Amino acid sequence: MATLYGRGKGKAGSHPPEKRKPLWMKRDAKEIQELIVELSKENEPPKIGLILRDNYGVPSIKVATGKTISQILKEEKKEAKIPYDLANLVKKATKLEKHFEKNKQDKTAKRGLQLTKAKILRLAKYYKRKKKIPADWTF
Repeated sequence: MATLYGRGKGKAGSHPPEKRKPLWMKRDAKEIQELIVELSKENEPPKIGLILRDNYGVPSIKVATGKTISQILKEEKKEAKIPYDLANLVKKATKLEKHFEKNKQDKTAKRGLQLTKAKILRLAKYYKRKKKIPADWTF
């Protein structure tokens, strides 16, 4: 898929991991779920996946447990009120707004702020449709 605001076409995707649990994997599903809940206290879901892959040797959480990280956190009631990707975009937009107040002539920052706000609105519309954020949520 091509990028939304760039000239590039992206790069080829990698092959997904196998559908069955590897024989060399020593951790069971219960142990992996406990690790995910423990790691969720200090990390966001994408970082949890990387930590489990790199430090604990879990190639795919979905293959090992039958559930995604989001599903496990939802069951354990550890899910954030606002999804992490939307929260990160809001932080980025506020940071850009502060920068833009000090530097009125920074056209690049203005363009970046416009793109970020557009991403926030698109993502918010999606999350409202999926009922992950309240229908009256505004940026």
